[in-house]
Amino acid sequence: MRIRLPLAAGAAALLALAASLPARAWDRQVEQGRTLARAHCVRCHAVGRADVSALSAAPPFRELHTRYPVEDLAEALAEGIRTGHPSMPEFRFDPDQAQSLIAYLKSLEPKPPDSKSSETKSSETKSSETKSPEP
Repeated sequence: MRIRLPLAAGAAALLALAASLPARAWDRQVEQGRTLARAHCVRCHAVGRADVSALSAAPPFRELHTRYPVEDLAEALAEGIRTGHPSMPEFRFDPDQAQSLIAYLKSLEPKPPDSKSSETKSSETKSSETKSPEP
């Protein structure tokens, strides 16, 4: 019994650590992308969640996902973006940098609403609508 308890606790700790590794890797990639955006793009683009683009023709990064899937930028970022807004300089990133920048762009997309919360609210609304008023 004494051996099983520490073994079970160790296994649980190991599973918790393993589950957090992908999130940590994603967070690190997002932070690297944010650093790239601030170093290379902020002169024209709004790169945060609420800032304004310095150049009006340069779309805010938080809105790019409404124009096209940001994943589609991977090749252009790695080969060199030559088009975009007027006066945009050519940028060329290595593939890892391009993926980091895309991860950052994806992090700016709004999170979808919690479907459970929506379903619960919807069913509560429906049940209150079907109740008849008391005389």
